[in-house]
Amino acid sequence: MKGSPELVCGIEIHQQLSTRKLFCSCESHLCDEGNGAYFRKLRPTTGETGEIDRAALAQYKKGIGFRYQMAEGVSCLVDLDEEPPNGPDPEALETALVFSEMLHARIADEIHFMRKVVVDGSNTGGYQRTALVSTGGWVEVNGRKISILSVCLEEDAARKIEEKDGEITYRLDRLGIPLIEVATGPDIRTPEEAMETALRIGTLLRATRRVKRGIGTIREDLNISIPGGARVEIKGAQELRLLPDYVSNEVTRQKMLLAVKEILNERGTVPADTDIEDVTDIFTDSESKVITGALSSKGKVLAVRLPGFAGVMKGDGGKLRLGAEMAQRARTRGVKGIFHSDELPAYGIEQRYVDSLRERLGLDGSDDAFAICAAPEKKARSALAAAVERANEALGGIPEETRDPLPDGTSKYSRPLPGAARMYPETDVPPKEITDEKLKQIRASLPELPEETEARLITDHGVNRQQARQLVRQDFAELFERACNTYIDMSAVIATTFLNTYSELEKAGVDTSSISEADVMAVFSLLSESKFAKEALPDVLKEVASGTPPEKAPGKLGLESMNDREAERIIDSILKEREEFVRSKGKAAAGPLMGPVMESLRGKVDGKKASQLLSEAIARMIG
Repeated sequence: MKGSPELVCGIEIHQQLSTRKLFCSCESHLCDEGNGAYFRKLRPTTGETGEIDRAALAQYKKGIGFRYQMAEGVSCLVDLDEEPPNGPDPEALETALVFSEMLHARIADEIHFMRKVVVDGSNTGGYQRTALVSTGGWVEVNGRKISILSVCLEEDAARKIEEKDGEITYRLDRLGIPLIEVATGPDIRTPEEAMETALRIGTLLRATRRVKRGIGTIREDLNISIPGGARVEIKGAQELRLLPDYVSNEVTRQKMLLAVKEILNERGTVPADTDIEDVTDIFTDSESKVITGALSSKGKVLAVRLPGFAGVMKGDGGKLRLGAEMAQRARTRGVKGIFHSDELPAYGIEQRYVDSLRERLGLDGSDDAFAICAAPEKKARSALAAAVERANEALGGIPEETRDPLPDGTSKYSRPLPGAARMYPETDVPPKEITDEKLKQIRASLPELPEETEARLITDHGVNRQQARQLVRQDFAELFERACNTYIDMSAVIATTFLNTYSELEKAGVDTSSISEADVMAVFSLLSESKFAKEALPDVLKEVASGTPPEKAPGKLGLESMNDREAERIIDSILKEREEFVRSKGKAAAGPLMGPVMESLRGKVDGKKASQLLSEAIARMIG
């Protein structure tokens, strides 16, 4: 999608800090195991406006219970909400102040923490602590200034471990890890600019040298709207490369919903009633797997009328998809989905069942539709009521909502968009005054900006401008410098490893995030000691990513370095098989034969050394 005034987009970035937890002295890292199972149910409370937040109420109505696992060394009674909070952590607060200065933002005179109502179970007390640190900043992205509305310091949520039978298990290792939340203004105008903005903010955050790295340590929320539409939040995106897809697909979705609204209004469609009928008897001999599965579990088939909604639930060649929106809303009530008349007959439901349903429901007009759900009766009624509610919302256009990102660049319904009613003051954490002296101290020691790092990489390590920019943008700059300073004269190999080899391995399905910084430094150490040839570096890294210790990887792959004498023997054998070719081409035979030579040496000899040995062997053969 090219840029146009159609799109209004802002982005929120949440970055974990590499400090202790925000309100206790626990370490902040994740654990593979949890202990205990403290059970709770959470209820929404009124915010400072005196109202209950609609998103919190929607979560509460799901009736889900929560179990909490402690994790040794990284969780305590503060996380369990059984002890008052300490803090906030001084280093985390200072990092938020430093970052605010890097954004040219106005820092508050006092930092006041608030409670934000959250009843999805991810916070044990039913709220998240958050504080406004600064406002009014900006970043430059491709020559445009993108405004920064706010920088906040808040605590991360607990980590979901398991969900089953109306109960969610969380582990408290992540709860309380400090987060910087930075929110831009609605200034982003293209899907690609959303990614570039996130990238710029991310590089500034990493420049503080106080943020965590790796999958899950930084998350993006996208706020998207188009003219005539509504603000929709896609919450918790983690893959930067997918941000343009999320924006583009959301714009397409909103345009579709506006088209549905226009069609319904032209028809004079009015809100459908939630008069739900039991139509189980119609399907007693049905062979549909969904229907028979529900009935065998003592469920029922329920149906609801949707007058005036035919053709917009899955019509115009699949471009109109209100039915998918209704199904997503229904699934929040615990069912696998619904069927609607736009997609039937299908899924084992034959035309005769469709005709029987239309007759039972009294649907005569060509624009009249219906939806059915096969599930336990209570869930089916709730699901159809939610589906009807979503269908009726289409008469007004696009509802404000929060959506979850999916791996294919689309999103699905999560809950209503939160409002101002979710905030109220935190009484357990006293305000923190930010003095002029503190600000002066911070301004005197601001970290190096990304463009300054790029310039230094070019000067100090001989990489070109594009390589330097990629190293900074892809968060390799610090590790690259450390490796270059440790292994002199290897900067070209190290840069190629991070910028080319890693991406090639990822395309091949290798999880390069599993290669720790210590492991890659150990691999470079082995290479510097000629334990294997640099041509074998991708294979060694792939083996390390699978869990093999670096020092054992070359041996396991059969890549231990070969001495010159053994290499000469292999090369002589290759030349003897091609003697006529070598004598006819002379020294020019070296180029065509380099491939077979390197394949036979299998990464045991450096390419430069192999080329030298090959040239010497050819010279010996041709005299």
